[in-house]
Amino acid sequence: MRSDRLERIRRWQQRYVDEGKYPGSALLIRRRGEEQYFHAAGLRNIEENLPFTRDTLVRLYSMTKPVTSVAVMSLLEQGLFHLDAPVSDFLPEFNDMQALVPGATQISQTKPCAAPTLHQLLTHTSGLSYPFNPGVLPEVMAQEDLLFKPDHGSLAPMVTRLAGLPLAFQPGTRWEYSVATDVLGRVAEVVSGKPLGRFLQEEIFEPLEMTETGFQPPSGAGSRFASLYTPLAADAMALNSAVTGADSLRLTDSYPHSPFWRAEMHSGGGGLIGTIDDYMKFTEMLRRRGRSQSGIIISSQTADFMMQNHLTGDIASMGPQSFAEQPMEGMGFGLGGAVVLNPARARCPGSVGDFSWGGIASTFFWLDRQLDVSVVFLTQLAPSSSYPARPELKALIHGAIAE
Repeated sequence: MRSDRLERIRRWQQRYVDEGKYPGSALLIRRRGEEQYFHAAGLRNIEENLPFTRDTLVRLYSMTKPVTSVAVMSLLEQGLFHLDAPVSDFLPEFNDMQALVPGATQISQTKPCAAPTLHQLLTHTSGLSYPFNPGVLPEVMAQEDLLFKPDHGSLAPMVTRLAGLPLAFQPGTRWEYSVATDVLGRVAEVVSGKPLGRFLQEEIFEPLEMTETGFQPPSGAGSRFASLYTPLAADAMALNSAVTGADSLRLTDSYPHSPFWRAEMHSGGGGLIGTIDDYMKFTEMLRRRGRSQSGIIISSQTADFMMQNHLTGDIASMGPQSFAEQPMEGMGFGLGGAVVLNPARARCPGSVGDFSWGGIASTFFWLDRQLDVSVVFLTQLAPSSSYPARPELKALIHGAIAE
């Protein structure tokens, strides 16, 4: 990678800070397993003037989803289930499911449906949703605060409450970003017989030496845990009624008072906290097709299977009405992350087969196996739809590759 063109990325990171878009950020790029670039800009805590550093801890939010998905696939490799199994085989509260009828205007307008399969949960085609999506089901989820927040109690009762609502659509008929991976986390608990946090620790974090990743900040982390900011005047997650405020970096959560310090909820869809080097270990494991320095997390065949498109076309062709962490045109979806099908349709430089996902606090990762590139970008601004940082960053990095 060309050093003069990598300098453009450094300037881009600083510009986002100078313009009050991000409080700070860190970016790590590896190619063929070798570090090509690291730079941190700005602050992790504006109020205390603390710099964004390499060991800064951030809320990964939906970058938790690929981790949980890999863990679920490790159970699949043990022959403990198959992907077409209905979730009700493991969580009986999903028996006798109902789905909203097309065009429903009330939560009571339903008809019977099959329970979602594990594959539909992994691909966001299950009929579940998120409170910040538009629609009848998300509105009720918002009223009942079904978002798997760190201070929402334990996982099992939250999943039971969720199962008491109808699905937004018949499973398999549409794509909609959802809490499906949280349900998968509960499946992993039932199948493994372990709390999700311990299961991930034993299956993913310890083998990869991800020593600073978990559902709570590590002991003694203190002010290394970055503050979370938003440009919105109200709740940073209220995407249906998002109104920009006068302050582009309004503080919404900080280390002394954050609910993550006492997190009871093990949210497989959005609960992890970690550092840039820890997440790069996970990303590099995927680039190496399931292998790590210390062994095999999942087989190469399973890793390849996860990073294929599992939809019938691109996401846009499946009629989504939801928020998503990636473009929908030219992008398919694998098991736990997006897959580039056509860079031109996605309107962003890239390679066919790029695998990626992000989090609502504007974090992002991707790996390009054609170019042997792994990238992890961390910041703490919600929502991630605030600025077009991800396509800008991909264009900058592709522009720095000297081939």
